Amino acid sequence: MSRTPEARIPEAGTPEARVPESVYARVREEVAARADRIWDVGLALHREPETAYEEHGASRLLADELEREGFRVERGVAGLPTAFTARAGGKTGGESEEGAADDGPCVALLMEYDALPLLGHACGHNLIAAAGLGAALAARAALDGGEDGAGDGIVGTLLAVGAPAEERGGGKVAEVEAGLFEGVDAALMFHPGVHDWRWAPLTASAQIRVGFHGRSAHPTGNPTEGIDALGALIQLFNALGVLHKRLPAGSHVQGIVTDGGRATNIVPEYAEGLFGLRGGTTAALEELVEELRTCARGVALATGTTVEVTGVGGRYEHFRDNDVLSGLFAGHLERAGIGVTEPVPGVYLGSSDIGNVSTRVPAIHPFVAIMGADGSDHTPEFAEAAAGPRARRVVLAAAEALACTAVDVLLRPEVPERAWDRFREKAAAGL
Repeated sequence: MSRTPEARIPEAGTPEARVPESVYARVREEVAARADRIWDVGLALHREPETAYEEHGASRLLADELEREGFRVERGVAGLPTAFTARAGGKTGGESEEGAADDGPCVALLMEYDALPLLGHACGHNLIAAAGLGAALAARAALDGGEDGAGDGIVGTLLAVGAPAEERGGGKVAEVEAGLFEGVDAALMFHPGVHDWRWAPLTASAQIRVGFHGRSAHPTGNPTEGIDALGALIQLFNALGVLHKRLPAGSHVQGIVTDGGRATNIVPEYAEGLFGLRGGTTAALEELVEELRTCARGVALATGTTVEVTGVGGRYEHFRDNDVLSGLFAGHLERAGIGVTEPVPGVYLGSSDIGNVSTRVPAIHPFVAIMGADGSDHTPEFAEAAAGPRARRVVLAAAEALACTAVDVLLRPEVPERAWDRFREKAAAGL
């Protein structure tokens, strides 16, 4: 199949460039032609779940599929053995003031594929990977003439990003820091869930370790010589319980004791807690981290202990939806038979490292239900649903909608321009 003239990018300066319907039709044809293959990949990942940073089989499977269809694949990117990029089209690196390069826009399709310990794909990342893969293959084939092409005819760049360790550590955090999203004009992915929502209300989050140092002693023989580190940690929990009552919407603290001493007849000289902090925005999270530090220092002063407060892993920033792009995705998804709505106000769905991408480039992260709203992800029931018939329908619809949205970015000059305008507006407003 050759790339026909009607699929060419419209002339610059046209008031509203449109993608010919035949291009969308070719995307749908390419997804339909690969439907069994796309679903087989999702099932293969589901059968062999791999946890964060251990996704060697998943990464290899996905990268091999992309390489087989002409993508230029680089494995082990960002210092992560299970991360990869696959590129089709002209952009080789470098960006302009707003991220666009002279050789056209760049759209990234993101794939997650790590599973949860003991629960397998109870967050449905096998479906994220399958849909991202299907979208990348369908968009490239539709724009560039089928499996024999190498992407040379694509205006701009189609970039597939393999992103490991979303559940723990944050592969996208490392990829952002390594510059993988420099020059990207739109980052697209979907997430399976229990709601059909245009975008994901995701908070910023951080893991903070707090360790108190005291002095051991016998609690009966010489009790006045002891300084109880565990008692200090308990006081911190009490202080945070008071703090929690005045936190804004979307913010909270949840902690566990990871070291509480060794024996009941020894005053603990060391005690440690791990705290998960979330904030409705990244700025709110930073304020909460400082509040925790202040509380810990105050407790240490009051109890005669010393305290260490350290971060664990990368911080996840809040998700900034780009409504220009999410609106396009919603329209294409509805055409594929699934409607999505705005999220319920005041409801938050956790945190994800897609936030770190979304605060650098325009991004989307819609939710599409694979089970009813009375269910929940991170459960055995959700893991089962992630390999069920409804999940197959969702994956194929999402692949089609993601591919069509990618086509919009590549073939409609006003789309990346408006997406960047909206990105700057939200950034300036602190959203």
